[in-house]
Amino acid sequence: MLVFWKEHLVFLAVPKTGTTAIEGALAPKPALVFRDPPILKHTPLYRYRRLVEPFLMKAGEIELETLAVIRHPVDWLGSWYRYRRRDDLVGHPNSTREISFDDFVIEYTKGKPAPFADVGSQAKFLTSGGEDKLGIDHLFRYEDQPRMLAFFEERFGEPIALKRLNVSPPMALALKPETLARLEKKRTDEFEAWESAGR
Repeated sequence: MLVFWKEHLVFLAVPKTGTTAIEGALAPKPALVFRDPPILKHTPLYRYRRLVEPFLMKAGEIELETLAVIRHPVDWLGSWYRYRRRDDLVGHPNSTREISFDDFVIEYTKGKPAPFADVGSQAKFLTSGGEDKLGIDHLFRYEDQPRMLAFFEERFGEPIALKRLNVSPPMALALKPETLARLEKKRTDEFEAWESAGR
């Protein structure tokens, strides 16, 4: 999470949406950086509203807008799947090394997925506590980086360039039609959240 005090902006880092590259591109502009541990870096909106926003408001009565990036649900799950196939996770309950992408996604759609598919929810990350609707002020698609960069450049008054950082290993992934249909049916909130970022 990055807090840009002068620009009245808070960037919430949704996991697996290029947040490390965004942090690198915007350094050293933030007044406050939550980088480690991951629970702080990836503070969701509901936790920000409950814990961080009141703290920031003590420093000054200013209106802070929130911003985040969301990735297409299949691509987002693919990034998690590839990330969890890495060598240092082999033998760990989170490893996807011996699991197909279809099985990973099917497990993700269950109420309580196994550890290897327990990756959270982009939609939940972007909602305020107890609400079903998205509560983020500015939401951009990972796949539409020019639009996001144009926003940053207007807000900061200078060009912003992204470098690829912390990228999951490349791997061709495709879902069977029936697996995709199951994902779309069971996790409609994920697709609706991504669709809303294109408006």
